[in-house]
Amino acid sequence: MKHFYSLMLGLLLSLCSLTAQETVTISGYVKDADTGETLLGANISVLDQGSNLGTVTNDYGFYSLRVPAGDSITVEYSYIGYATQTRRILPTPNLTVTVELAFGEELITVEVTADANREKVNSTQMGLEQLSMAEAKLLPALFGEVDIIKTLQLKPGVSNGGEGTSGLVVRGGSPDQNLFLLDEAVLYNPSHLFGFFSTFNSDAVKSVDLYKGGFPAEYGGRLSSVIDVKLNDGNNKRFGGKGGIGLIASRLTLEGPIQKNKSSFIVSGRRTYADIFTRAINDANADNPDAVQIPDYYFYDLNGKASFELGEQDRIFVSGYFGRDFFTFSTETFDLNFNWGNNAATARWNHIYNSQLFSNVTLSYSSYDYVIQNSIPNIATFELGSGIEDVTLKADWYYSPDNRHNVRFGATATYHTFEVGRLRAGDEAGTFSFTGGQNFDAIAPALYISDDFRYNDKWTINYGLRLSGFYNDEFYANLEPRAAVKYSVSDDVSLKGSYTYMTQYIHLVGNSAGTLPTDVWFPSTERVRPQLSQQVAGGVFYAINPDWYLSTEAFYKWSDRQVDFREGANLFVNDNLEDEFVFGDAWSYGAEVYLEKKNGPITGWVGYTLSWSWRQFDEILQGRKFHPSYDRRHDLSVVALYEFGSRDQYALTGTWVYSTGNLTTLPFGRFFLQDAPGISPPQESGALVSVVPVYTDRNSFRLRSYQRLDLGFVWKFRPRGNFKSDLTVGVYNAYDRRNPFAVFIDTDFNDEGVLSGVQPRQISLFPILPSVTWNFEF
Repeated sequence: MKHFYSLMLGLLLSLCSLTAQETVTISGYVKDADTGETLLGANISVLDQGSNLGTVTNDYGFYSLRVPAGDSITVEYSYIGYATQTRRILPTPNLTVTVELAFGEELITVEVTADANREKVNSTQMGLEQLSMAEAKLLPALFGEVDIIKTLQLKPGVSNGGEGTSGLVVRGGSPDQNLFLLDEAVLYNPSHLFGFFSTFNSDAVKSVDLYKGGFPAEYGGRLSSVIDVKLNDGNNKRFGGKGGIGLIASRLTLEGPIQKNKSSFIVSGRRTYADIFTRAINDANADNPDAVQIPDYYFYDLNGKASFELGEQDRIFVSGYFGRDFFTFSTETFDLNFNWGNNAATARWNHIYNSQLFSNVTLSYSSYDYVIQNSIPNIATFELGSGIEDVTLKADWYYSPDNRHNVRFGATATYHTFEVGRLRAGDEAGTFSFTGGQNFDAIAPALYISDDFRYNDKWTINYGLRLSGFYNDEFYANLEPRAAVKYSVSDDVSLKGSYTYMTQYIHLVGNSAGTLPTDVWFPSTERVRPQLSQQVAGGVFYAINPDWYLSTEAFYKWSDRQVDFREGANLFVNDNLEDEFVFGDAWSYGAEVYLEKKNGPITGWVGYTLSWSWRQFDEILQGRKFHPSYDRRHDLSVVALYEFGSRDQYALTGTWVYSTGNLTTLPFGRFFLQDAPGISPPQESGALVSVVPVYTDRNSFRLRSYQRLDLGFVWKFRPRGNFKSDLTVGVYNAYDRRNPFAVFIDTDFNDEGVLSGVQPRQISLFPILPSVTWNFEF
């Protein structure tokens, strides 16, 4: 606690270091002139000679800037892709200035792009990837369905868990160590279609921030990353909509004012329709006894949000997400129904106390569950499932005492309800029944405070502390210090370093890939202690010129109390699941290089990661260290977008990815049992032979490398009034690379039934796949 008091004392003393010059504060919002949407991270700069005053809007589009009192000043408001606006302002106490910036491709200037690159250089934050939705919608995608998670996988330090998954592996951490937030509510399973697509509808998303390291103190509860997704507020000026019709799914978004310039709504829905065709095929083959039934599958998701301005000082937001997947397969002998999904709802209140103090209070609800139901007619029924439910109340304050300090502090409390491995079984007559599983309730409180302190023109320090707790049958508390420092070599070059301590109190167990919907969330208990992680990182950041940006980062991360299952663990029918856990350590290290071009007809980026990941458990491999399956030595992504024609009417896009193959466990040898009692002959042979594989160390075999080239073409039709549309044609896996999804061992027998060989065989998911999508907006 001595270190805690010292840090708090230093923070309070630094807040008292205000300049002696008389100053006043100007504050307000920066908004989109066409829609009224607030702009997050917009730049505000004082242009008067000799001034280096400036700030950016916060997560809600609000800014606060301390300026000298007296003479009028020139203030510039800018945001990438928008026309820069300059205002001459006479500073008076508590002056409110809200600015609306006009958007348009013809308005993008070199100065705006240069400011964007320099802002990355001059920000204290490192390990941050920000996704442009405009770019994401142009990139080619599987079945033409834009996927935010797959776009994030093109950034350095981020990879997928394997072919056909939407899980994230960030700096060597497992997929369950990523915190997904949607308008501040937690999403526990961010995927549809068994991990092939993400739950985020791109038409409804305003911004996506991915933190890989240097985590701000307001975030906690996971070890590897935070993916903070914010939804659009809705257009408060006019009614409009957008949508798209593709090969596998269609989507529609409607938005408009409730009261013009004061309140707005947005509703966005998406649904696949492969089940319509599979049901038609099954019905057509209903009278054919030899026909193979095709399973039904579809998913839907629905986003909704309403925003209200109650005055100059208060705004209220209410948002919700509802999404579910359905998989059914029926025959004469059984009826299988499998469904899973997320629900989330958020109510937020923004309040401006004065020009220096801003608050946001949030009440959120989130849940995730899956249910597998199977019935055998006239015999028995079976139901298996699991789920987690949260109710969270949190309050955040933004305080700007002067231009040297940006302080954030707040508190949060979450009530968790866990339903672990629920099982119900019985016969239709009710003569027998069986139930199993565990239920837990837990409370997770937290407090945090941080300060982004500009010491001088060269040095900026962000330091903070998070105090987190968790109570189930045991109470845990942890102090989580955070620190980051930036040294400006020049206006275009900076050096940055960070240290982060993180705690994770809930654990995803059951599937190391973290992408199948049958995983189980399990709380920390007396025997299952919370996971801990520390990460140090450093890097060089360079705004080469107005067009080009380069960054390099190196990191080392080490984690304690990692959770895994022992060999042969019983996951579902078990009222003492903790008996199946093993605990150990993990660590990873590597380097990332990122080169980006943001201006001109050709844009894009190149990202490269070199990394190593390790795990070690006393009960696995006699305590020897081993690589997890997602360990990748090399990971390279190349993204290019070329826009041409009148007013950029056409666009050619392409992505190429290369990564070292995943690790798996395969037998290194075999022995045979022949003519032994109890051995059944293989099909279509008379030989009484059984092949028994002999395995070596876990994850000792590396699959061949993963490669994929995706190509796309976008044709933007000429607008007709307010109606705009485009045709997007894509090719996924353009050179038909058969990437490994899994490998199994197969035995071959000759015509006489004699064993002729044992060979590994590869399973691949996706060959070359074309797609066509028509997108529209009005």
